[in-house]
Amino acid sequence: MGTITANRRDVSAEDVAAQVLEMARRHGATAAEVDTGTGRGLAVTVRKGEVETVEHHRDKNLSVTVYFGTRCGSSSTSDFRTEGLEEAVRAACTIARFTAEDPCNGLADPAQLAPIVPDLDLYHPWVLTVDDAIALAKRCEQAAFAVDGRIVNSEGASATTHESFDVYANSNGFIGTVRSTRHGLSCAVIGEDESGMQRDYEYTSSRVPADLLAPEAVGAAAARRTVRRLGARQIKTCQVPVLYEAQVAKSLLSHLVSAVSGPSLYRRSSFLLDSLGQTLFPSHIHIYEDPLLKRGMGSAAFDGEGVATARRDLITGGVLARYCLDSYAARRLNLVTTANAGGVHNLTIEPGREDLDGLLKRMGRGLFVTELIGFGVNGVTGDYSRGAAGFWVEDGALAYPVEEITIAGNLRDMYKGLVAVGCDTDVRHNTRTGSLLVERMTVAGG
Repeated sequence: MGTITANRRDVSAEDVAAQVLEMARRHGATAAEVDTGTGRGLAVTVRKGEVETVEHHRDKNLSVTVYFGTRCGSSSTSDFRTEGLEEAVRAACTIARFTAEDPCNGLADPAQLAPIVPDLDLYHPWVLTVDDAIALAKRCEQAAFAVDGRIVNSEGASATTHESFDVYANSNGFIGTVRSTRHGLSCAVIGEDESGMQRDYEYTSSRVPADLLAPEAVGAAAARRTVRRLGARQIKTCQVPVLYEAQVAKSLLSHLVSAVSGPSLYRRSSFLLDSLGQTLFPSHIHIYEDPLLKRGMGSAAFDGEGVATARRDLITGGVLARYCLDSYAARRLNLVTTANAGGVHNLTIEPGREDLDGLLKRMGRGLFVTELIGFGVNGVTGDYSRGAAGFWVEDGALAYPVEEITIAGNLRDMYKGLVAVGCDTDVRHNTRTGSLLVERMTVAGG
């Protein structure tokens, strides 16, 4: 049970949530919901063997939303004293009284709330002292410098740990708690030769400290990624297959989620309007949410409204099976919430059988993208144009590094042309995908 300090005594976070709901009732609200969280962590950064930053952080926040019929108001605070909570509730109620009625406002349907909250094994604290964190970061950076003499500088190596305790409660009687941890090691270095300088990075992230890669492995990988970019050049404009490395491929799925999410749909600002039941991808593509995955980075037994989550298909057989909706959006669209208040949970594209080398061989000739720069995506039309860096591929192998290029297309065409998904699934994020091979895009160079 999480505890916070209020009025000079320890009070559970659940008690604070209940207290705020009672305050809202006393102020005349017909319904209310509260979301509160506390967290603490440590982050240490070392650069060129010297400690650059040591950060201890503790945070707490609470947001309350009240309803007066179909009028709604929200407020937030980090002051958990009784008077601070009262002020936040009073402010939310004042806002609600002056807002227009909206028949789509309101709490989630009580029948859809999570009846139980299973343990998803998300809490694995790391007793990491400052000295230990410094030592790990130094080992990480030292390993990078040891790989190649062309590694001449560092942007730093970091060791981080964070744990949080979150509570969501509403006046329909739901209360759900989540205790979780997240840990990581990272390293970014700079390489130089006669062609100039390049940088790259590597990191490891997990709920469980023991599941992190060794610091030496992270540092060495950062160095290798940096060195292989030395001698980068531009290429002439062409139309070729494009292979997205797993760690950048997740952005293609984020554009999909944005296009099929409630706000984009009811505002009619999505290139996938009225696409439910339509074929968007080749038939071999299967995309789904897996929210109850043990230790997953995006695991959650309930969404931001307390609605029970479950494994659900988003794309099946290439066809859009559903939208991503919270209760408000669902009412606007005359549909039912899909437990996506706050976003998706462990969005996963089913991997294929080929690893990265296999995908390179299948592509034969084209562009392998390892970095995306800027944000040039039009959510209304689906037009896609982003700066990129990576490698030119010939005969199924990396030929030379490339930079200062732009890759362009339309997301509808890119999705339909998704030839293959690699088995090199990156599980360090809420979006889980392997490398993605797109049949054809325009690559603009010099």
